[in-house]
Amino acid sequence: MRQLQGMDHSFVALETRTSPMHIGSLLIYNPETAPGGFVRFKDILAFYETRLPLSKTVRQRMVRVPFDLDYPYWVEDEDFDLEYHVRHVALPQPGDWRQLCIQAARIFSRPLDLSRPPWEFTVIEGLGNIPGVAPGSFAMVTKVHHAAIDGMSGIDLMEALHTLEPHTAPPNRPDEWKPEKVPGPGELLARAWLNAVKNPFQQLNVAARSTPGLYRFVQGVLGKDIEVGGEMIAPKTRFNTAISAHRVVEGRSFPLAEIKAIRALASGCKLNDVFLAIIGGGLRRYLLSKHDLPDKSLTAMAPISVRSGQEKGDMGNQVAAMIVQLGTQIADPAERLAYVHDKTKNSKAMTEAIGARNMTEMSKVSPALFMALGAQLFTRLGLANRMTPPFNTVVTNVPGPPVHLHSAGARLDSMMGLICLTDGMGLAHVVQSYVKEATISFTADRDLMPDPEFYIGCIVESFEELRDAAKAMPPASAKPAPAVKKAAPKPAAKAAPRGTKPAAKRSPTTKPVKTNKPGSKKTA
Repeated sequence: MRQLQGMDHSFVALETRTSPMHIGSLLIYNPETAPGGFVRFKDILAFYETRLPLSKTVRQRMVRVPFDLDYPYWVEDEDFDLEYHVRHVALPQPGDWRQLCIQAARIFSRPLDLSRPPWEFTVIEGLGNIPGVAPGSFAMVTKVHHAAIDGMSGIDLMEALHTLEPHTAPPNRPDEWKPEKVPGPGELLARAWLNAVKNPFQQLNVAARSTPGLYRFVQGVLGKDIEVGGEMIAPKTRFNTAISAHRVVEGRSFPLAEIKAIRALASGCKLNDVFLAIIGGGLRRYLLSKHDLPDKSLTAMAPISVRSGQEKGDMGNQVAAMIVQLGTQIADPAERLAYVHDKTKNSKAMTEAIGARNMTEMSKVSPALFMALGAQLFTRLGLANRMTPPFNTVVTNVPGPPVHLHSAGARLDSMMGLICLTDGMGLAHVVQSYVKEATISFTADRDLMPDPEFYIGCIVESFEELRDAAKAMPPASAKPAPAVKKAAPKPAAKAAPRGTKPAAKRSPTTKPVKTNKPGSKKTA
């Protein structure tokens, strides 16, 4: 039995009927590498059965302390049933990309049963009309509660349920897993009392370790190495309000080499800066079309993993965060990238001064009762409709494996991230790399974004602007970052009209998913 950390419990406290707090992926598998070129549902179940000992996550359930007086505990579930957690559906004809996204959104919008191990995988067949997807391919929507994993431990879970080769033998070791008895209310309350006694001393310890970081932060501000100003305050947008229970998901895959080439537009630019600038340009286009673009830059919360090598397979969250500006007020794509790069450097300096690990440790000593009450009041009082948001959206970067993975012999051809939403944050993005592709996907509240195809088209056009600007550069070393200047928003009349088909359908570089069949283009 192991207790959740403070940040893990925050995702439990934030869970409501309209805000299920799980993360996941939309995966597409090609069975041509499996025996006979075909994978049955029972083959997937049998494969997972052999891989269960490799994961710490899949057979643990959550036990909450009465009245939420303390953080919950993980216990090994004596009633674990693999077939409950792995489901099977099929798309109606014609089985196209939009139908797959709608089905994934419906599955993802349903909360997990927290009385069981908090995860579900749904196999989806019938992908008969998706460009670039090989015949017989199937998809899988994964859902794992955010209290159990973060982005990096989620990759570890993926590795546990996949192999590098299609015909890898099952793990040659006995399954020593044993169920645990669920502790009673008396034991849980006794533990809560003991933790309450120790908590003030833990808070003092964390405060003492955090003091040098706060001192470095103040020094950085006074020495003007760190900028703190009003532009870091997020403007209010249509996405920063209370959300419904309904979701939409969409995404595109881009050649990773072209994403990397865009870095040449600004000296010292990182891959994550490129993703942020692409999303910033997509948001600019989308909000211009709605006559709703703020004068100030929209901001994004970007999680930072602080997971050490020893914590690689551990459950829970080991992340800090930084707030970055997306440059939505800048029309020129190269200037926007330079602006994002400059602001990201400032945010990194701020996070490094305070100490990313210290930020994570602070969350571990927050009283569970106050955290739960605060989350409930925030939702019940509708504060998301009244307060200035701390940030406008989330952009989480999850580096995937550089080689192909296989499950039950089928090759994983494409992976796209899915993410949870909360009141005040009705749009969130996941950027992910896998082999030679990079995917940009988003999860949004359906009421706040009824036209996800149009928004993904805006993101594609933002990418194409940056790609073309990079190609137009002379073949020389990266030029210095251009001077950043604020550009007035374009008149709404010049924006792409609502309902414009996504550029993915017009450009061979942006198909929904990719195939690895000989002679085909490896783009999504």
